[in-house]
Amino acid sequence: MSSLDLIDYLHSLTSQALEKLKFPSDTFRIERCKSPELGDYSTNAALATSKSAGKPPMELAEEIKSAMMPDEMICADIAVSAPGFVNFSIAPAYLQNQIPGILSAGDDYGRSDRGTGQTALVEFVSANPTGPLTVGHGRQAVLGDTVSSILEWHGYDVTREYYFNDAGRQMRLLGESVFARYLEILGEKVKLPEGGYEGEYIREIAQDIFSMHSDSLKESSENPIFKELAEETIFAHIRETLKSTGIEMKSYVNEKSFYDDGSTESVVTALREQGLAYDADGAVWFKTSELGKDQDTVLIKSSGEPTYRLPDIAYHCRKVERGYDLIVDIFGADHQDTYPDVLAGVEKLGNKIDHIRVLIHQFVTLKSAGEKVKMSTRKAEYVTLQELLDSVGVDVVRYFFIMRGMQSHLNFDLELAMKESDENPVYYLQYGHARICNIIKFGEETGTISTDDPDLSLLSTPSELKLLKEIIRFPETAQTALETLEPQVIANYMQEVATNFHRFYSECRVVTDDAALTTARLALVSATRVVLGNGLNILGISRPERM
Repeated sequence: MSSLDLIDYLHSLTSQALEKLKFPSDTFRIERCKSPELGDYSTNAALATSKSAGKPPMELAEEIKSAMMPDEMICADIAVSAPGFVNFSIAPAYLQNQIPGILSAGDDYGRSDRGTGQTALVEFVSANPTGPLTVGHGRQAVLGDTVSSILEWHGYDVTREYYFNDAGRQMRLLGESVFARYLEILGEKVKLPEGGYEGEYIREIAQDIFSMHSDSLKESSENPIFKELAEETIFAHIRETLKSTGIEMKSYVNEKSFYDDGSTESVVTALREQGLAYDADGAVWFKTSELGKDQDTVLIKSSGEPTYRLPDIAYHCRKVERGYDLIVDIFGADHQDTYPDVLAGVEKLGNKIDHIRVLIHQFVTLKSAGEKVKMSTRKAEYVTLQELLDSVGVDVVRYFFIMRGMQSHLNFDLELAMKESDENPVYYLQYGHARICNIIKFGEETGTISTDDPDLSLLSTPSELKLLKEIIRFPETAQTALETLEPQVIANYMQEVATNFHRFYSECRVVTDDAALTTARLALVSATRVVLGNGLNILGISRPERM
């Protein structure tokens, strides 16, 4: 029985008590106790049922407790606490008996089949190929990859997809910026176009073009080579950076394809037919005022330049047509106002959207010596993701990007990231895993391990039982991560496991002169290694055996 089964058991126990008392079985929850001294789990059944039952919560809670008939091998004690909670303390025997199941499941412990036979498309990063991936792009890259891993952990067949803009004003500016630097190489004094890209990488691309063509293109500002070579070079760098981050995209989709095949034009036509697109002030407008917004929004500017919404509606229609059971979009906070328009357009064009989940994350601030590091792609004032990877390593980068909730602004502390001490949360986790591996190896080498089945009833100290309570929660935590698609859930849980393991290690000698106790504790340590290893695996972080 995993923690999920345990919660189901406690829910059933509560429901049966309510039925026995002939009280309405209103919606109630089983949750971990916020105050461990009160118990391990609690239910708000009395609070949720009090009004319809016509009794004060505390009185009702006592009656519910009295009506319960728990299995003493699972539930050691039931108590009531204000303002009306019924609290359950889990029996040590139950906790001890979970170890064999954890060890037997091994790398599969905590997995589920909820997504088996289903497909999922996760779109993330989707940075335009106008410059290297920056620290800002890095957070979305790691979030998207970890969300994909969570889905895979639960059986989904996941396609990681990168959608990029290879059309429009930004790409024209890219080509014009390269041409300007090309002319500089030829000795001409020129200004970058307004809003152009100033990075050193632009000069390097211009130098490559000069090496191939000398001065033969100085009168050819419209030559597509300036944009195309820049896009090709930058995108190759993006792919390499993603690979260095441990990310492999399965699919790449470009915006230009939706113009080339007429998809964007079809979107406008279909919206016009429904009275949802119209012309005004030289622009084409999307009548979002009829879809719940205060005002209409522009689809195509008066300059003829489409806004983000138009190709993205076409792209999302195509996503739906591809038949995925689940579609996940991961966007930065700058998409907060635009994505509802896109989904509204997709739905109005006859597509279902209830299987599309949009995850919005806040931005990243890189800090060094307590000072904010400025980042601007166009002004070339930024730290690239590759530079960050080279500085602190992929494990640190991945963990730091998911250790805060998506909706929280993230301060990436370079000094902390470089520390090899318990202050660094990644080091803390990995050191725990490495220490466990070393303990097991030492036990094997010293021959102090009994070959008999471990007597797990010997695991009875507070720190042993607390560690057991944590490691059996892994399936429950993995399930929560699936429901929320929030990687921080796994990260926070892993820190709790590591904290309880280090406390256990400081209070209990694992390898002792008592072979039976040693074997039992090594079984607990091995089960902890399974949980730490599986959690690190989901997060895409290495599992060192030595540090």
